[in-house]
Amino acid sequence: MDGQTTGFGKMDEHFWLCRSVARVMGINLSERMAQGRLSPEDLAEIVACCRAGGCAPLCKAWLATQASRPERAPGHCAVAHILDRLT
Repeated sequence: MDGQTTGFGKMDEHFWLCRSVARVMGINLSERMAQGRLSPEDLAEIVACCRAGGCAPLCKAWLATQASRPERAPGHCAVAHILDRLT
């Protein structure tokens, strides 16, 4: 990611937010790609949806409060349905 800024914020910020939420859920996105459960295009769509979702501040706050592995992505997450499917 090149850190390109758009009206939705920096691309790299949303890439790392998605990876961080997934990691807290016990999902390794690189591993899912290696397994064929997630394509590069799917990952690009996840990041694009995250950027458009406008929930970055809520996700950052959610990440800061996680002390154990949650069963589901946070309800405010724009890509919760995708992350929940990858568990």
